[in-house]
Amino acid sequence: MAAETRTPTRAPARILIVDDDVKLLRLLAIRLRREGLLIETAENARQALAALPRFLPQVVVTDVRMSGMDGMALFDAIHAQQPTLPVIILTAHGTIPDAVDAAQRGVFAYLTKPFESDQLLESLRKALRVAGAAPGDLEVDSRWREAIITRSPAMEALLAQARRVAQTNSSVLLQGESGTGKELLARGLHRASHRRDKPFIAVNCTAIPEALFESEFFGHKKGSFTGASESRVGLMQSAHEGTLLLDEIGDMPPPFQAKLLRALQEREVRPLGSSEVIPIDVRVISSTHQDLDEAVVQRRFREDLYYRINVVRLEIPGLAARREDIPMLANHFLAAIRSRLADTVVAVTGFSNEALEALVAASWPGNVRQLRNVVEQCVVLATTPLIPAQLVQSALRDKPREFRPFAAARDRFEFDYLVNLLQMTRGNIAQAARLAERNRSEFYKLLHKHGLEPQAFRGEG
Repeated sequence: MAAETRTPTRAPARILIVDDDVKLLRLLAIRLRREGLLIETAENARQALAALPRFLPQVVVTDVRMSGMDGMALFDAIHAQQPTLPVIILTAHGTIPDAVDAAQRGVFAYLTKPFESDQLLESLRKALRVAGAAPGDLEVDSRWREAIITRSPAMEALLAQARRVAQTNSSVLLQGESGTGKELLARGLHRASHRRDKPFIAVNCTAIPEALFESEFFGHKKGSFTGASESRVGLMQSAHEGTLLLDEIGDMPPPFQAKLLRALQEREVRPLGSSEVIPIDVRVISSTHQDLDEAVVQRRFREDLYYRINVVRLEIPGLAARREDIPMLANHFLAAIRSRLADTVVAVTGFSNEALEALVAASWPGNVRQLRNVVEQCVVLATTPLIPAQLVQSALRDKPREFRPFAAARDRFEFDYLVNLLQMTRGNIAQAARLAERNRSEFYKLLHKHGLEPQAFRGEG
């Protein structure tokens, strides 16, 4: 994640259409493009899965009966990667049991051919509301997430979940390592909510002395304690009708946790030194890099407060889990830092290929925050327009990521590939072998090599 950047606030919705009937595929694409939609087509499930991380569709429309992997198997494969991505199934052979089964498995809509264009468009509109489009619109409002820079499928799946959660008043717990951008996502949630025009108050729980928690959160009256020379409105009252971010809530002292829980349950606060009770209406977002489940077990965090703040949990991936974002983030930071320091540094234009490789290969324990610091150090110390790899390595102070030997890496890839294939086909050896373009005998040998039993994957999904 990154600082604010200017991006288009509205853009055509991205739709991926999958059908092995090429003529029908083209006709459907033409019809939807006329509606202003951005369309990508795939003639089979393999092409569709390859397009997902590149095109990042907001809705997938797929036929059921296709050679190789069918539409329902494709749906299972998509939802294994992106559980919230809406999938609309088209079929010329639909039955009521098929439709019921599809609905139970999570298919967004199930349309029987022939269908009217308006029927598909209405299903797309409903699906796009989940993806962030305005009601009745075929464009997606991206203003809420314009500060978040990513092309990672993992991040896109997270943002799709965040967009849905933002429409509710449910409490949210953001879990992630330090430096992953928890506050940035919290601000995005606020901007996507109906509270967007009300205050967003962020409080760092590690920065407040234990003795001052009650005063900071609930406020106090003048003279209520030594040093209280004037009355003060608390953070919870300041966030009334808006959003309160409790950053690093895992570091909140146990004595105050009970008082916070009561305030959240009763939806009211009483300032120190006052007999007046003040109603509050706040949406609480909490964040932490700690394992709160373990903290509850160790009695460092109250279990009842944990369940109050952890209604919806969103896990933010570390930078090492979204390496495809590193070049884009690095260049974004470079442009912002170069603009800020224009009068004091060399006119840096970018990174050498070797420097970008070093950035992508680094371990990034400090995540996006560390990446920004590394880029700034490189810009400040650069003596040439292109930042060299040596300068990046010096700024990293970190060994490059260690790669496995070729044979070990190949075995690992084979294992992961086979597991993914068996999950997609539910242990159907004939279908899996066709997708892998291997005969069944050879496919069985690969399974035996890696100790995989097809029956273990049957009935999943």
